[in-house]
Amino acid sequence: MCTTLIFTKGAMADGSMVVTHSDDDELGDQTIVRVPSQDHAPGATRDIFCEHYLHPRIVTSERGPGYQEPGDTVPSWAKPLGSIPQPAHTHAYFDGNYGIMNEHNLMIGECTNGTKYEPEAVSTREAHERGVHSRMLYSQELSRIALERCVSARDAVLVMGSLIEEYGLYSTGETLLVADEDEAWVFEMCALPDDTYHSAWVAQQVPDGEIFVAANEFRIRGVWSNDPAIPNPPGNRPEQLYSKFLFPGLQKLGWWDPTTNQGFLDWLRAVSMGEYNHPYYSLRRVWRVLDRVNPDLALSPWVTRGYSDPGDGGYATDYPFSVRPARPLHLEEVFDLYRDHYEGTQFDLTKGVAAGPYGDPHRFAGPYDGAQNDVGGQLHRSGAWERPISVFYQGYTFVNQIRPGAPEANKGLCWFGPDISKTTCFVPFSSKMTSLPNAYQTGNPKRYDRTSAWWTFDFVANWARLNYERMTRVDIVPLQRDLEREGAKVVTACDVACGDIEGAAAFAQVTKAYCEHADSVLESWQNLGDQLIAKYSDGYCNPDDGVSPHAVGYNAEWLAQTNYREGPVAYRMPS
Repeated sequence: MCTTLIFTKGAMADGSMVVTHSDDDELGDQTIVRVPSQDHAPGATRDIFCEHYLHPRIVTSERGPGYQEPGDTVPSWAKPLGSIPQPAHTHAYFDGNYGIMNEHNLMIGECTNGTKYEPEAVSTREAHERGVHSRMLYSQELSRIALERCVSARDAVLVMGSLIEEYGLYSTGETLLVADEDEAWVFEMCALPDDTYHSAWVAQQVPDGEIFVAANEFRIRGVWSNDPAIPNPPGNRPEQLYSKFLFPGLQKLGWWDPTTNQGFLDWLRAVSMGEYNHPYYSLRRVWRVLDRVNPDLALSPWVTRGYSDPGDGGYATDYPFSVRPARPLHLEEVFDLYRDHYEGTQFDLTKGVAAGPYGDPHRFAGPYDGAQNDVGGQLHRSGAWERPISVFYQGYTFVNQIRPGAPEANKGLCWFGPDISKTTCFVPFSSKMTSLPNAYQTGNPKRYDRTSAWWTFDFVANWARLNYERMTRVDIVPLQRDLEREGAKVVTACDVACGDIEGAAAFAQVTKAYCEHADSVLESWQNLGDQLIAKYSDGYCNPDDGVSPHAVGYNAEWLAQTNYREGPVAYRMPS
């Protein structure tokens, strides 16, 4: 349930290509792991593991020390579905619940989408026994394979597409954003209920100078066919690639009819039932990003175009595939997009009785809320919360950046922020680092560990709910801003240091600098958590300045919505 964006180099003030992703997976494995480059003997194979999010997400000895747990019994879920041939060499990369960025600065972001058909995995052994096609791949492993094998975004799209067609997809629909220094692509995929046409995918390039956002709903609409017998959608033809199974598969299933709608294939409408969970779960975030980067477009948060039945509002066409920003953006503004709760709009989650007395934007899901990944279930709900970009169940957020003109050792950066983006601190990691700080590579969200980066940030995020508005404004955001500016200074220092050195010496330089900075940030955040415990103990504000604690209490607006006025203010019984 993630939000992922592309900022092409023409949309950024410094000419960077940027791919971002917030991994909104509740209590999954939140570590960032470096998988080393490897050489493989002829005939070597690569295991394909089933989709898994809880810690540890993978248990194997084949991907370096980050995933190896010596002496532990390999659990049943960690046994491979099958294997595929290995190339002679695979690249080093940063890995999370999906592949993040490799040593050649190929970048990937992700979000999950509801689709009409979401089958279970089918291993090669099961496929043979049942006489059906295998379904071995999901976006987790697919994204990792692309980073292991590819240097360019276009090549990654073609490699992933060919793997899907050979080995089959399972589970939900998926969007992967794939970019290199020059090109950015949106790659969308889903499983189909057919053994011949078992899977489909389509990819569309984001034009330079534009920004793209996906938020748990397919964003590619019209697919332009190379078949002269199939009419194409109106307008300028985008750069697209698609599966050989796409048109014949959807026609066989009756999900697309070339004799109607002038042969127009609407990818979203053909394979998906639109948004899941509730209306505007996805579209509100799409609107928010596009409106913030270019308010002059005057996009409405309420959709009206592209559908006739209100129940089909998820298929609306109000929001373009990508847009030009009103002006080129800076990296800090990209960070800020991920810290959004609709502040200043009619949907502002820091306002109203649900925000409590201290402007808490978090809205926890419960038994009255729809399932987080449900397209066709409960259509009529008693209510729903707005779904913001910064949400309480974020596991981590990253902002990948390729910086033109920077030294090769420092050109590709992954700015990584554990836990909720609003209250995290992004720290830079170079794609050429030979190791990562241990605190960022370890930690189980089910067992508190003060030495884990994720737990350090998660603690502060949870403690801030005691007095959210005051703590974030006075304590968290100022430190966050200072540390992220310090991170930018470390980047500049690495540029200078790497100006006269190359290769292993430069890689060692950035590894040392960024590990030391990340460890320093972690220490500052641990100290912040300790200070917040004392400063806001028992509902007071207790500044460490030698003065008495200040009573905070509640604001009048919130008190008016409680039974405060009904409390005892006189000795006589109320009439």
